[in-house]
Amino acid sequence: MMRKKRRPSAGKGEGATSTTKAKKSRSTAPKSKEPAPEETNERVFGVFLREAGVTLKQAGTSNEIAVDQIVFQKRLQKQLQKSPRYPGIVQEFAAGLESHIEDPERFRNCLLPCVPRLSDGNSDNVSSFQESLLRMLLGIEMLQTVIINTLLEKLPEFMFDGAGDGGLNIPHTIINQFKWLDRVMDSKELAAKLMELVSVAPVEVQRDIISSLPEILEDSQHNDIAKELNSLLQENTQITVPILDALSSLNLSSSILTEVRGAVMVTLAAVQLEDLPVVVKFILHSVSASDAYEVVRDLRKKLELEQCVLPLVLQASQSLIKSKGSAGSASAPSAGSSQDSVTLILDGIKSAVRFQKTISEAWLKAIESVDEEEDHKVLDLLVLFILHSTNANQSRRGAERVLKVKVRSGFIQEVLLQRTFRDYAQVMRGYFPSILALAQSLLRSPDPCVVPFGGHMYRHSFTAFDSYCQQEVVGSLVTHVCSGVGGEVDMALELLCGLVTEKHSEMALYAVFVKGILDYMDNLTPQQIRRLFHLLSSLAFGQQQQQGSHIQDDMHIVIRKQLSSTVPKYKRIGIIGAVRIVGSMGAARLKGKESKNVSLPQETLRHVTALLELVKSSIESSPEAAALYYDELSNLMLSSTLDPQVQENIGKCVIDDFQVDFVADLGPEMSGSFPLTPCVMYDLEGQGNIAINLLPLLANDIKTKGEQHSQTTKAHKRVSPLGLCPFFRLLRVCEHRLHQGDLDEIDGLLGCPLILTDMDVMEKMESRSKAEREFLCTLLFYTINWFREVINAFCEQKETEMKMKVMTRLQNITYLQTLLERALAVTPGFVPPVANFDGESTDGVTLSSAAPVSKAKKDGAGKKRKAPAKISSESGSQLDEATEAEKTQQEQPEKEVRHSVSLVPYRPYFRELDMEVLNVLQCGLLSCSLLDSELHTKVREEVLLGPAELVFLLEDMHRKLEFSLTAAPAKRTPFFKGRADKSLGFSHLQQRSPKDIASYCVQLLPALCSHLENCHNHFQTMMSENNGIVDGPATDVQEHNLMSSGYQLLLQVLNTTLSWSGFSQPGQRSLLKKALGVLAVRLKEESAELTLAQLVKHSFKYLVNLRGTMPSLSAALCLSQLLSTVSEKGGDPAAFREQTASLAKQFLGQGWVTARGERERGNKFNEALHTLLRMYLEHVDDVLKAVEEIAAVGIPELLRASKDESSTSWPTLNRSTFLVFYKVLMAELEKAIRKIPAANVSDNTEAQNEKLLTWNLAVRDFHVLVNLVKVFDSRPVLNVCLKYGRLFLESFLKLGMPLLDNSFKRHMEDVQSLLKTFQLSTRQLHHMCGHSKILQDTSLTNHVPALKKSLELFVYRVKAMLMLNNCQEAFWIGNLKNRNLKGEEILSQRSQESDEDEDEDEEPRSPLPRDQSEVEAAETDSEESKAVNGEVEEEDATDDSD
Repeated sequence: MMRKKRRPSAGKGEGATSTTKAKKSRSTAPKSKEPAPEETNERVFGVFLREAGVTLKQAGTSNEIAVDQIVFQKRLQKQLQKSPRYPGIVQEFAAGLESHIEDPERFRNCLLPCVPRLSDGNSDNVSSFQESLLRMLLGIEMLQTVIINTLLEKLPEFMFDGAGDGGLNIPHTIINQFKWLDRVMDSKELAAKLMELVSVAPVEVQRDIISSLPEILEDSQHNDIAKELNSLLQENTQITVPILDALSSLNLSSSILTEVRGAVMVTLAAVQLEDLPVVVKFILHSVSASDAYEVVRDLRKKLELEQCVLPLVLQASQSLIKSKGSAGSASAPSAGSSQDSVTLILDGIKSAVRFQKTISEAWLKAIESVDEEEDHKVLDLLVLFILHSTNANQSRRGAERVLKVKVRSGFIQEVLLQRTFRDYAQVMRGYFPSILALAQSLLRSPDPCVVPFGGHMYRHSFTAFDSYCQQEVVGSLVTHVCSGVGGEVDMALELLCGLVTEKHSEMALYAVFVKGILDYMDNLTPQQIRRLFHLLSSLAFGQQQQQGSHIQDDMHIVIRKQLSSTVPKYKRIGIIGAVRIVGSMGAARLKGKESKNVSLPQETLRHVTALLELVKSSIESSPEAAALYYDELSNLMLSSTLDPQVQENIGKCVIDDFQVDFVADLGPEMSGSFPLTPCVMYDLEGQGNIAINLLPLLANDIKTKGEQHSQTTKAHKRVSPLGLCPFFRLLRVCEHRLHQGDLDEIDGLLGCPLILTDMDVMEKMESRSKAEREFLCTLLFYTINWFREVINAFCEQKETEMKMKVMTRLQNITYLQTLLERALAVTPGFVPPVANFDGESTDGVTLSSAAPVSKAKKDGAGKKRKAPAKISSESGSQLDEATEAEKTQQEQPEKEVRHSVSLVPYRPYFRELDMEVLNVLQCGLLSCSLLDSELHTKVREEVLLGPAELVFLLEDMHRKLEFSLTAAPAKRTPFFKGRADKSLGFSHLQQRSPKDIASYCVQLLPALCSHLENCHNHFQTMMSENNGIVDGPATDVQEHNLMSSGYQLLLQVLNTTLSWSGFSQPGQRSLLKKALGVLAVRLKEESAELTLAQLVKHSFKYLVNLRGTMPSLSAALCLSQLLSTVSEKGGDPAAFREQTASLAKQFLGQGWVTARGERERGNKFNEALHTLLRMYLEHVDDVLKAVEEIAAVGIPELLRASKDESSTSWPTLNRSTFLVFYKVLMAELEKAIRKIPAANVSDNTEAQNEKLLTWNLAVRDFHVLVNLVKVFDSRPVLNVCLKYGRLFLESFLKLGMPLLDNSFKRHMEDVQSLLKTFQLSTRQLHHMCGHSKILQDTSLTNHVPALKKSLELFVYRVKAMLMLNNCQEAFWIGNLKNRNLKGEEILSQRSQESDEDEDEDEEPRSPLPRDQSEVEAAETDSEESKAVNGEVEEEDATDDSD
């Protein structure tokens, strides 16, 4: 009762009043007659403790214990139990404790550990550490409940006090007394009281109580307390962390855990930043394998890291406020603390994925399931880096795979990466090894779509991280450059150049690393060498020279060494390097804000001049080296801004030297002996008195070479015609730079005549000597190259007269090319003079020229084997277009006497045309080449392109676009480099980015569309005049061929432009819309406000209108491909697919003839037909019906037609194209059945019926195609049938048989019919295997073992199906005899009683009596064989040798 009376005073916060009472001195006599009740209880409390071994001390001194705490507890319990007042003595003891701890200091002593008593000298029985007095009393069961109540009543007195003077937090210490008790007498009541306290306590005490619950409560209480904590969590987010910590340590059932996790997920958005790591850790560590994906997906959606990190501007302003000592800023989260919180969140994710495989798989799946670019977050990239950083190989590979897929599809782009590096640089620093490894992997990828993203990762890593990471980035990029893989080297060099431009001072520290690439230049292309020296010279000789000056001497040493080399390859490297150093040293200096040029220091100018003189002295005896030097100087002056003094130094003697070396005055006669009679040709000036001294120069050069070969002469400067074009290019660039684009001083060279020979010599070429023929071929090459370089120079002139002269020069080129084709035909083994001097060394060309002339294929760019007269244009290079080949092929009958060869293999020997030349395409088109011969009339004339010139320009444009816009996968260089660099002839083009080229093409689109419409109108007019046929009597064959080639090239150019992968990048969307807008506006539509889908629709409609005037199947294919490309850019794909399929079918159902009225044929035609037919079957809605239409209608029509005729419904199907049709039909049929959905047991009847019907149609198509082998039994047809027959059979076993398993009972007759049809096909395949063995053709017998295995599997799979459906009695096996294609037994097998190679055949049937079934089966087989044999007899009469 006493305790109850005192409880209100203890519950109030007025403990100070109780302590003010006068305390009785403990030194008075203990046996006072009338002591107070409190004093008596307290004395009882003290006596019992003292007898048990604990001495209570005054404030400031810890209580002492003389015995071990276990001994103390036993003694005290025994004393209480033996007391005569037991059990009342327990209440007195408790009351004494309450009285004792009324004093805060004494209460503090009881909470602190007791100290061993050492005064008696016997401390061996006491351990060094003892619990507090209250803790020891809680361990006594009879006292526990009373003391717990006392402590919980005492707790509110100190709730708001915080830590005392000694740093002791009383509430925290009280709660600690309850932890880890050996036994709790009433755990349920304790839990209830603790939760009551939580409801009223301040936040700090709440956190202490909740965090301690797992150590206080028994396991039986865990689920109940979890529910209470869950409800508390939803009410108060301030105590989220301790609640989650407690829940993590509780032993909970899965249902409660799921409920709690759901509640936590709901409050995730309201959780404070510093609490997020604990929340995320709890969520991830509480998932099971079954719900991992759903939990991770929800967590990913709700976790917004972007809101956790302040933008850079706010970070800066916040740090400024803090630096001023603002009091309010102390509570705001700093940038560093937010970064730390994000780091802790990621650490939580990392620990989860490291120790639970299901979590890592769930993260990958969650990221992979995002199918919109804007839905991707910074968190996705960070998690991928985390997954890659774990040691599990599967996790690494998965992260790499997902990143590549997302980058390739455009869902993760550079903007997201940039944001991640900008806001989370400190966090990402910890994952730098993974970032570096992923960047390396992406940069090495053969997929060109992902390579740039790897480059962005490198660039941002260098920018955002510390010097160690920068060194690693540079080292890795240098490794990429030294790998020798083309795309990898280009991207790495581009990145290094970009870093030098953006971060010159940082990159200068690592110049030594970059310099190491100089040891690996053997594997670099000329363009890569240019970039390398540009990079190094920028570091060493740039405007901040002092930082990279330590590699200047090394650079000079390398350049001098290379220039002095006698090996052309190394001299070429030296020239390129020296010119790039001149570009860096002599670059124009801009002065600060005024952007005014600052004159170059005299010392630097002296170094530049000395280096130029060094190069000049090293090239005097080598025309090839001199030509390269002129070209490199031209490129330098075009691509960079040099100091005016350097420009003047280069250009001061160019004009004079050119006139002295290459221009001659025209006199009454030319003295000297020449292989051919000199003649002045191609004069456009009329009264010019100078000419390009080409023929005499060439003759002198040949003579000089002969003298040098015959005797050793001192090296001196040689004037060779090799230098004519490069020197003129340098002259033109110098004039352009010095006179701000004005070429008036040299415009006379455009119409200047050349000293050549009369081209009548072509009539008697065969009678000329080999030396004369080769001399003429060389002269033609030089002349064509001169005209090409002249067009490069003057193509941008605006005056009509200049435009007319440029057009005339284009006509000169096309005419001279026809002469050259004839000259080369009678000059086998001829090696042309080099025109592009930065390619493979001329030694390689000379060596390959000795090859036999019967080889027509090009060995490599710059290394060729020439074709004799009989070889047509099909002997092309990797850049061979069908157009040129067809042109040559179609022109040959007209020139039956004058054979000619294609110039395709000779393209690297022509000078490169600049992109600006394509501006000429903006002129109109003449259907006949009729230019006015009067060039000086005052009336403004319209400059028009002829068909030959149009084709010439379009061929060049198409090659350029194929090279620059078509991304080829990076391939590792083979050990034996048999082919030369494919970039030969594209040096100028390589220095422009694909984006620039695509933009330039879009500007030309209106002109291209005009030409396209002109070609369309030309053929429309021609067909209307000839009553709808192309081979009318008035048709000009040559013009028809040229217009046809131009039409096809225009379609190819448009397709290549629109197929550029860069259009998929977000920054190029406007350029794509502009390109499509050009096409759309041709339909008189306003394209300004149209969406992309509308633009695609109108562009598609515009192009479809061209379908009626296709001159050839190749052109029709190009139009179909162009339409397919346009349809992929947006809009309704289903509608576009239908129209594309319809158009392809229209082209396949059209008879294609040449201008001479002959049916188109040949390899090129077959290749185009193959592609078009495949496109039709890929775009058609129902492939199986389309295959049946051709196989069951078109081919029987062909069989009934005469030998040279075609199918009536498919005119492109004839006996020469049957193999093309057969191969495509078999391939697409096999591809189509692989797309049939797999059967499921859960499928309803309707779904089963639909799949069964689909398989029935597929098997019927297959049966028809296999049976065609009996008529068309040529080896290629058999090969196709064996190959795709096995693939069809394997797909049927994998996808079709499970469907039959499930459908057999419901649709027994349908399944039986399907198997019977398929059995006939398998029997035919069996006969083909035997036929292949008879022929002993390895190309056929290679397919036999795998096919036989599949046939055997089929037999046993059918048996398994019948057994599954309890119909095994409906199955019997009989041995098939080996037969040939005609069904005749193979005689060598008859004598053997058993043959291991014989296949087995099955006969599924309805469960009838055995005798009846066998009879029916025999009758069925007999009827089938009769039908098949009858068909064979009928078809044998019309069998084709194919």
